[in-house]
Amino acid sequence: MNSSIIEQLKPFLQENWRKQGFANPTAIQEKSIPLILENRDVIAQSPTGTGKTLAYLLPILERVDPGLPHVQAVILASSHELVMQIFQEIQDWSSGSEVKAASFIGGGNIKRQIEKLKKRPHIIAGTPGRLLELIKQKKIKMHEVQTIVIDEGDQLLVPEHLQTVNGIVDSALRDRQIVLFSATLTEKTEELAKEWMNKPEIIKVEEAPSLNKAVEHIYFVCEERDKVALIGKLMRTEPEKVLVFANDISELNVLVSKLTYEGLTPSVLHSETKKQDRENAIRNIRSGKSNLLLATDVAARGLDIKGLSHVLHLDLSKDLNQYVHRSGRTGRLGSDGGTVVSFVTPREERELKKIARELGIELHKKMFYKGEIADA
Repeated sequence: MNSSIIEQLKPFLQENWRKQGFANPTAIQEKSIPLILENRDVIAQSPTGTGKTLAYLLPILERVDPGLPHVQAVILASSHELVMQIFQEIQDWSSGSEVKAASFIGGGNIKRQIEKLKKRPHIIAGTPGRLLELIKQKKIKMHEVQTIVIDEGDQLLVPEHLQTVNGIVDSALRDRQIVLFSATLTEKTEELAKEWMNKPEIIKVEEAPSLNKAVEHIYFVCEERDKVALIGKLMRTEPEKVLVFANDISELNVLVSKLTYEGLTPSVLHSETKKQDRENAIRNIRSGKSNLLLATDVAARGLDIKGLSHVLHLDLSKDLNQYVHRSGRTGRLGSDGGTVVSFVTPREERELKKIARELGIELHKKMFYKGEIADA
């Protein structure tokens, strides 16, 4: 099946598909879209960068009736960024239709959020805590909701969120559809999800998007203390947009002050970043105002930055999965190749080579020579 599933959708969706310049649907889209359109419950696993959001969003937009002035689909996501990103996708893909959407995140002004609900959105995206609060206050009426989406399910079906998600699911009618998507899927997550579902279809797609053949994997060997200077050198080669992954928050904070001292303007994302600062950081890197974003893995989860030319592993990935997740941010759907850069100490070089061998990627050792990147 190629783009024929797209050809069966409403004209505004087909038009938006053309505008976005996509060719054929990805494997996860091909498998999920028909099932969701048939009102089936679905548990779907597919790696980062394979177009999971559209796999549930297109069928939802297809099924929403703009003539009915109530909430018809609820999308749950674990982080502020992911909610805002999903909301942005809904805005982009509903253009040309009468479908209205709204987003609700914890920490946001609740009075303003209640005002949004008066505009009668058809689709809402939000973090579980805030949505449940609005449901309990009877501001969100769940009895007319047809579909509940649990995005990045392995992040939501954990002890801290489970009760909240359960509360949201229980507030809807028994015949509602539940769809869960995740990049990784543990047996536990699957079992928990099945409890809410009616004979769910399980879809598992083993695509490794990070291994986009057009992406180049390079590395530099240096001591820990020289990494900041190397970031400076990398930025002076004028890359388009760089996303830097570091393992812990304290390291990121130190890094920001050092890089700012070097005359660079980095944005930063981690779990303690204030809501407004997070939004600014994402806006700046997307608009090109800043071309350097530093992040921890959790904060960057689900983040999609168009035109991201470089991903930099400041710290060596703990395992294959982490390398795949991080690297999959560049050379994503519809974009040309990118470059994945690793800074490793002499001790870590062997580890990195092992990861590359297991992933079947070609690694090229590099150095800086007269300000340019050269073979080492």
